[in-house]
Amino acid sequence: MAMTSNQKYNKPVAVIGAGSFGSVIANLLAQQSEVLLYARDPAVVEKIAHTREHRGQALNRNITPTGDLMHIANSCDVIFPIVPSSAFRQVMQQLSPYLHPYHILIHGTKGLDINLPEGTNLDDQPKLSREYIRTMSEVITEESVVVRIGCLAGPNLAGEMAAGQPAATVVASRFKEVIDIGEQLLRSDNFQVYGNYDLIGIELAGVLKNIIAIASGALSGLGLGDNALGLLISRGMVEMIYLGKALGGNVEAFLGLAGIGDLVATCSSTQSRNFTVGYRLARGEQLDDVIASMEEVAEGVNTIRITKKLISHYKLRAPITEALHEVLFEGMPAERALQFLMRYPYNVDIDFI
Repeated sequence: MAMTSNQKYNKPVAVIGAGSFGSVIANLLAQQSEVLLYARDPAVVEKIAHTREHRGQALNRNITPTGDLMHIANSCDVIFPIVPSSAFRQVMQQLSPYLHPYHILIHGTKGLDINLPEGTNLDDQPKLSREYIRTMSEVITEESVVVRIGCLAGPNLAGEMAAGQPAATVVASRFKEVIDIGEQLLRSDNFQVYGNYDLIGIELAGVLKNIIAIASGALSGLGLGDNALGLLISRGMVEMIYLGKALGGNVEAFLGLAGIGDLVATCSSTQSRNFTVGYRLARGEQLDDVIASMEEVAEGVNTIRITKKLISHYKLRAPITEALHEVLFEGMPAERALQFLMRYPYNVDIDFI
């Protein structure tokens, strides 16, 4: 399975999920490999096959659309699941009967899964411990026989990548072979790939930065400038590290491309779905209306719901997350949340090293 730097990967690879990011990753992979791109909607499969275009992106001729998960598993040893976290477990349950221990799965989903006792839901829980939270790599482990698992995380705004602008990502895994294959398949002249062995930490960095991206959008919606943004990003990083450590990640994962790099990109870009949510809320729109009008999921909304309950369980200081929870779900105006944060008694700048 391992490849040297001057070898090509001979078998097809697959991307499960034909959203904006999944389509971008499929195009990157297609520069070196045949790619099967899975979409569950037969109409989308047919459209891609006939137009060679999807979500505003021209798709490489090496990409073949399909709605057949068994065909994907039988044809490909390396699979990239890139679907919303709310659907991730269901997709894995559908794919799992066709998977074998020789498969490698590298996901690109920046969200959390909740594994609660049967008959209960998130609203029933005043608090949540790590016992009930799963990253996507943990969902793959629970739902399949696959052992060699990785994830993608980094400043990967799909629009810029689709335009061929320079970007980079982290392939994280406990297995060097997974990192090596991810680098070999994805690296190009305009796309750099780094490796990291802290799989959980890198996943958490990608998840938690979405919270701060919503806050950044709210600052922009309030008409605030770069000083406020710098304050938010720096305090947001500290908050991410507190939460990440409590959930099993290492500090180092948050200080690299998947942490600071992704945080800066998503907090500064109107292309970010999470930024857009915060911006529109601050401009006076209602959360339900914002979500209903978006074509793709802003993972940070559900992450805030989950993280607020984790904060309560672990008794963590996370004022940005708490303030956002009040804005999104309790009717607090964004202006009042900002006043709360400006008055919050931070006593130490850095205390996690």
